[in-house]
Amino acid sequence: MAKRGGFPGGGMPGNMNNLMKQAQRMQRQMEEKTKEMEEKEWEATAGGGAVTVKISGKKEVLSVKLDPEVVDPDDIEMLEDLIVAATNEALRKVEEESSEMMSALTGGLGGGLGGLF
Repeated sequence: MAKRGGFPGGGMPGNMNNLMKQAQRMQRQMEEKTKEMEEKEWEATAGGGAVTVKISGKKEVLSVKLDPEVVDPDDIEMLEDLIVAATNEALRKVEEESSEMMSALTGGLGGGLGGLF
């Protein structure tokens, strides 16, 4: 009597092994890429270079550099806005590269995994 719903030749266990190997390989690649991302640094400027912010792949601010001309005691609010703008731009760069890396790694299947970085 023929099997119903089965896979001829017992192909399912072999397919599962291949899937597990692929998943493990992808996990190792993701771990390597995550480490690479954490070791990188991004820099962004605002106000035509008046404020420069450098952040790490761990999304930590490493440095803030100010052009002395932008330091106006009568306009602290503008300086604060420039620091926020440069920091947000640097963070956007990290997110963009992280998303591109994940998309390349997962062949477009990792849309929900971008939050790992």
